[in-house]
Amino acid sequence: MSYRLHRGFWRFMIPIPQMLWQRQVARSAKRMEAGLGFMSEDHHNVRNLVVRELPGVGEPLSSEFIAQKLNLPTDRVEVILGELEKHMTFLFRNAEGAVVWAYPVTVASTPHEVTFSTGEQLYSA
Repeated sequence: MSYRLHRGFWRFMIPIPQMLWQRQVARSAKRMEAGLGFMSEDHHNVRNLVVRELPGVGEPLSSEFIAQKLNLPTDRVEVILGELEKHMTFLFRNAEGAVVWAYPVTVASTPHEVTFSTGEQLYSA
């Protein structure tokens, strides 16, 4: 595998020194890790369940559904959903409080249709 990076500038490709781009990648990874620092194991479990279940269910997922699947109290799931939504990275709920999308899948209509190997069809955010 080649570890070269070039930046296009007009009609030219300019090589970027490996030391510079590796340093930038490391900095970005640290920022991303810090941004996920608020997430507990329950946060990860809720997010993973929603991404896994949205394609099969095909409609918004209620906090009660999520709580039942994970054997967590509904009020705990609602707090977690609020925190995940607040960080505007992981999911979005509709006016009724049900999860409509969890990146990268959504039950809301978008131009990006996805068909899984299992035959389930969904949209992508």
